Amino acid sequence: MNAQATPNEPTAGSPYSFDGAAAGTFQCVVFTIGDHHYCIDIMSVREIRNWTGVTELPNTAEFMRGVINLRGIIVPIIDLRVRFGRGSIEPTPSHVVVVVAIGDRLHGLLVDSVSDILTVKRSDIAPVPETAGQSQSPLLDGLVTQGEQMLAIVALDRLLAGSAEAVNQTLRAAEQARGQPAGAQVKAS
Repeated sequence: MNAQATPNEPTAGSPYSFDGAAAGTFQCVVFTIGDHHYCIDIMSVREIRNWTGVTELPNTAEFMRGVINLRGIIVPIIDLRVRFGRGSIEPTPSHVVVVVAIGDRLHGLLVDSVSDILTVKRSDIAPVPETAGQSQSPLLDGLVTQGEQMLAIVALDRLLAGSAEAVNQTLRAAEQARGQPAGAQVKAS
């Protein structure tokens, strides 16, 4: 693992890093939270749906909005605004849930809107700069500039880091409410 990223090299450990042979492009789904733009690899996205509300569960992490039943699958909904420390607002019908695969489970990401699908050159990904003594943001894999707009690439694999047990509690509570045994567990990171 590189301790120090060089210009045009994504954050160490990022799935977007390359060794020359894997150079190329990837597609990402761009979404907004307030005035900030983020993106995730389109290969992780399973569905994009309008906000319809959730079943709230007690004793869950602050960023866990609750769960939805997606064609018989209990899907925890993560409020990215709260997860990224940008406060909390009450979702409206104009908000969007991006259903993604994180590990072997589906999760919904509550965002303000989905705005675009972009093709990004891997060589255009810049590392997240060091801020306040941290060498990188644990929730971001890199930064991409598209015209005048800066996009932060969300590290889906680290989005639940340190909170796997909270997610498992949410899933167990939802499945017990349905009278079913708890299903697959999220792996602790």
